[in-house]
Amino acid sequence: MYLLRLALASLGNRRFTALLTVFAIALSVCLLLAVERVRTEARASFANTISGTDLIVGARSGSVNLLLYSVFRIGNATNNIRWDSFERFAEHRQVKWAIPISLGDSHRGYRVMGTSPAYFEHFRYARSQPLQISQGRAFADDPFEVVLGAEVAKALNYSLGEELVLAHGVAAISLLKHDDKPFTVVGVLERTGTPVDRTLHISLAGMEALHIDWQNGMPARGAAQISAEQVRNWASACSQASRAQTGQGESGRGSGVETRLNEHSEPAFNAAASSAAACEQVLQPKQITAFLLGLNSKIATFTLQRELNEFRGEPLLAILPGVALQELWSLMGTAEKALFVVSLFVVLTGLIGMLTAILTSLNERRREMAILRSVGARPWHIASLLILEAFALALAGVVLGLLLLYAGIAGAQGYVQANYGLYLPLDLPTAYEWTLLGAILSAALLMGCVPAWRAYRQSLADGLSIRL
Repeated sequence: MYLLRLALASLGNRRFTALLTVFAIALSVCLLLAVERVRTEARASFANTISGTDLIVGARSGSVNLLLYSVFRIGNATNNIRWDSFERFAEHRQVKWAIPISLGDSHRGYRVMGTSPAYFEHFRYARSQPLQISQGRAFADDPFEVVLGAEVAKALNYSLGEELVLAHGVAAISLLKHDDKPFTVVGVLERTGTPVDRTLHISLAGMEALHIDWQNGMPARGAAQISAEQVRNWASACSQASRAQTGQGESGRGSGVETRLNEHSEPAFNAAASSAAACEQVLQPKQITAFLLGLNSKIATFTLQRELNEFRGEPLLAILPGVALQELWSLMGTAEKALFVVSLFVVLTGLIGMLTAILTSLNERRREMAILRSVGARPWHIASLLILEAFALALAGVVLGLLLLYAGIAGAQGYVQANYGLYLPLDLPTAYEWTLLGAILSAALLMGCVPAWRAYRQSLADGLSIRL
């Protein structure tokens, strides 16, 4: 115990150098633990970019490619899926809910996704958190309504009620724009820290309405062009017809409904205006890009996956989101490990700084060592004193580093979660983090042996003589 008190007193005598050494170690420890926590939470957040979805289904390609375009809005699908294939599996006895996804258009570099109201009800992210609308509402009967992700609304400075024009294709600059069919912003989603923030959400009817008068990949011109108002009137008439049919059954489709349909119908639609069922098919998609499935039982996941992959109607691929996410994360493992190695070298630099400070002070402290020898200290006492000093500096650096880490997490927790979707908990260090801290203290003890050995040799050589 007296050696520890003596070591602390000696450090107190050199407090300025000791404090700088402790601060350098603290910063390196804080950086190491921060990188480790961000790395761990980034992996967890990455794995929870989509949560609660049992299967993702798309055209047959690669699992990573399907995950990239359906969840991360990166790349393009190799093919589309027929609508009747989606309906078949959406009505499967094992399926609890189904979310269709239709991609292909963009707005100023941000992807546009056509989907159904089930998306806002069932889509989950980051530990099963539901989507929340911060402003406005979700899209409804009007096909030309759009709900913006938080990043889109902030970056482009859009507010409720504004109109915007979508572009054909996914390029940042597109020569083909749907100028004749502008969309109105009706809602803005809460920030999630996922690709949802960078997406514009429209209804499937809206996606179909954009291309309703297109032929051979090009928009119609002149008399053949159908305006947004014409489509909107048609959708309104369809909605009235559907409600009338729901309320009155087959007898409800009387002459009054058919008259409204025909009043709002253009020649291109007249053939479909004979019934409410045919009316709904006009803005019903013929194809979609992918769809998400939630099942009644997790046990049925692999059975349904095999059924989808062996579907004879068209070539489909069903993947488990968690497995595909881990496969994608493994591709980025090199960068993850490189970041961790860099932080380890920073810690090593801090410890080397401590070693340098102690070694530098040895020659200045030879008088101190000689006095200790004169009062009965043995050479191994001198060596132990320096080892304890190194350990005390490292321990103080570790404690201060932990305090800096928790202070940083407390201050930046809300900002990081809101902007990057990373939740950094104020938990006690994990077993792995305790192992890292123990390794740092062990390394400090080993490094303390270097000046201890030099002091041991010098004290043997010097004896009681003082070298000035």
